[in-house]
Amino acid sequence: MSVLIGLLIAVGSLIGGFAAMGGHVAVLWQPWELVIILGTAVGTYIIANPVKMVADTGTAVMEALRNATPSQAHYFEVLGVLYALMRELRNKGRAEIEQHIETPYESTLFGNYPSVLANRELTTFICDYFRLIIVGKAQSHEVEALLDEEIGGHLQDRLKPYYALGTVSEALPALGIVAAVLGVIKAMGAIDQSPALLGGFIGAALVGTFAGIFFSYAVIGPISLKIKATREKQARVYIVVKQTLLAFINGAAPQVALEYGRKVISASERPSIDEVEDKTISGAGQRTPANDRAQKEAA
Repeated sequence: MSVLIGLLIAVGSLIGGFAAMGGHVAVLWQPWELVIILGTAVGTYIIANPVKMVADTGTAVMEALRNATPSQAHYFEVLGVLYALMRELRNKGRAEIEQHIETPYESTLFGNYPSVLANRELTTFICDYFRLIIVGKAQSHEVEALLDEEIGGHLQDRLKPYYALGTVSEALPALGIVAAVLGVIKAMGAIDQSPALLGGFIGAALVGTFAGIFFSYAVIGPISLKIKATREKQARVYIVVKQTLLAFINGAAPQVALEYGRKVISASERPSIDEVEDKTISGAGQRTPANDRAQKEAA
């Protein structure tokens, strides 16, 4: 919504200011100039990127428009499934947890956390690292290095639309000049016509330069930055998983390990300690006064 509001303000200010100066707004409507600029931009984008990447760009744009970032409720579910798995591993051992991580989509434990299951990559990520914990041979620093490598690669892949659209944004002013040059060529072909007609052709050509710069700095550039911010926030969930698991591997109790994960949540979405305790412990089906005291003593 904020993206659409910003675009409306930008376009409204531009057209309103032009009209207030005495300009004729209809002159700005040059559809064939837009076809040249935007069509060439789309064509070169498809040339430069694989089909999967082009499709992901569309997904990334829609995520940016919807501001599809993890909500506090989603963080609660992520912390909840981590707590439940850590509790199962600590209290019941390897055999009990294997059935959950081998078939998460059939697991009653994972079934309590639908937003985690809805993200197949995140579910696989969690299960893979619990398998490493079960094996028990990897050192914590080795697991940490592997986590950093995988999260870094994941984020790099998720940011590809940002980098690709950034390149398009940089190219759009030049494509605007191309459209303007073609408009001037058209005008030169009518050099023997009346000054009024010739002036209209030249004005239409200059709209190409204007449109290229406008789409670069007021549309594509801001949208690419919004994509970057959105997908970096989405990747923050993996950092939460990383810090929680590392604390658990290093001997922290499940409830304490959750605090390590909570601390890396962005301040604007970060829940309080009490909220995390209530949501995760009750979500795991273990909220009783005796268990609460046992968890706090273990912490």
